[in-house]
Amino acid sequence: MPPHSPSPASADTTSPRWQRSPQTAPPSPGTSDQIVAGIKRQIDDRHLRPGAKLPSIRNFAESYNISRFTVVAAYDRLVAMGYLQSRRGAGFYAAAGPLSMQTTRPTPSEDHKRNEQLVWLIRNLLEADENTVLAGGPWLPNSWLDEAGLRQSLNVLARKNGAHLLEYGHPFGYLPLREHFALMLDGLGIAANSNQILLTQGTSQALELVIRYLLKPGDAALVDDPGYYNMFGNLRLNGIEMLAVPRNPDGPDVTVLERLATAHRPKVYFTQSVIQNPTGTDMSPHVAFKVLQAAERHNFTVVEDDIFCDLQVKPTPRLATLDQLSRVIYVRSFSKTLSGSLRVGFVACAQDVANELADLKMLTSITTSQFTERLIYLMLVDGHYRKYLSRLHERLGEARGTVVRAFERTGLELFVEPADGMFVWARFPHIEDSLALAETSRRDGIMLAPGSVFRPHLERSPWMRFNVAICEEPRVLKLLARLASGAAA
Repeated sequence: MPPHSPSPASADTTSPRWQRSPQTAPPSPGTSDQIVAGIKRQIDDRHLRPGAKLPSIRNFAESYNISRFTVVAAYDRLVAMGYLQSRRGAGFYAAAGPLSMQTTRPTPSEDHKRNEQLVWLIRNLLEADENTVLAGGPWLPNSWLDEAGLRQSLNVLARKNGAHLLEYGHPFGYLPLREHFALMLDGLGIAANSNQILLTQGTSQALELVIRYLLKPGDAALVDDPGYYNMFGNLRLNGIEMLAVPRNPDGPDVTVLERLATAHRPKVYFTQSVIQNPTGTDMSPHVAFKVLQAAERHNFTVVEDDIFCDLQVKPTPRLATLDQLSRVIYVRSFSKTLSGSLRVGFVACAQDVANELADLKMLTSITTSQFTERLIYLMLVDGHYRKYLSRLHERLGEARGTVVRAFERTGLELFVEPADGMFVWARFPHIEDSLALAETSRRDGIMLAPGSVFRPHLERSPWMRFNVAICEEPRVLKLLARLASGAAA
């Protein structure tokens, strides 16, 4: 793409159109900015058609006598912006269909359309009738939860006299519960006092407050790909540019993370280090160290979502353990193990950040429910919760073993066999887009979770999230066997 690109008469006729259009080339190919500008213009002007293959990184660098790193940085930025697609083992292609964007960021209407798809999924999960099997659902069956323990604590609290039934709570939340959370964090090797802990309405509010505090429209944030779809929707609502970091079995792809951080200067990286949703994977210690080193070099904050903490049998060090809440903001809740109806979570962070987040909390929601926080406190400290978790770990372990063996017999390929938690990330070989399988299964009253909804920009994916607590059911396994036979045909 230099100013002296070969004319159409002398150019290799097998080269893509963009290589043979000097009138639309950037002034020089010497920087990644210029490469990005040139390829964007070619796509915007439709000289480079959707699906067209770009030169390999090596060929591009050799053709224009520039470094491969410069080409890699440019291609990565174009992927993050939605102009290119990276296909493993095949190279880079101009984006096609709904992924092709005409600006560096989606327009408000495109953002709204993408969020409509996520809202549709969430609504279907919440409004599913009792006959719908949520094979890809995000929570445990009601029968697995401790309803008896909840009722017992509720009765105890209801008999107590006090203003908790009538008054607003403390801006930071119920102090004894915050002190108990400090003890729980100490068990993970995270040192925090009660004033560094802010209680929230689950992790959803915790993440929303953090997004408001750290980011403004137009800022860039690193996110896991695949990752938590509800947070992606929240970031999109706030006008944040999401930079997708591929998730490997041992955690994020640190090489890609480094490249994106160098090119875009993101302010935040949102991730899950343990039992990541949807892959069920854990971040290895050496990857965790590299993530924190990258955060230091590129000056971004790491937001660690540990919502599945209590589903891990043997606790391992978190990012917050290694960092001690210097660059890491830690969020967590108990909706997955206690009750989705009791919206209690918390943020643990540096003292000055906690003060700022408390101000935001008061401006947006006044306070959280003191009654609910006291109820959670009773459930956590009466000794019953630990016994319940022990039974839950055992039950999930048995279900994972059953489902993994059944999936292997069916022909499903596992991303990794998870050690803990409720999720398995799997695919049918030779199926490139699982969305069609999800649509087929709905007609049978079974809701699968296609991989596309877990991707920051909703790209197609062959993978699906499965909930082992549900997929033990013969009805689900029978459907998967039928889908497998169809996929193989």
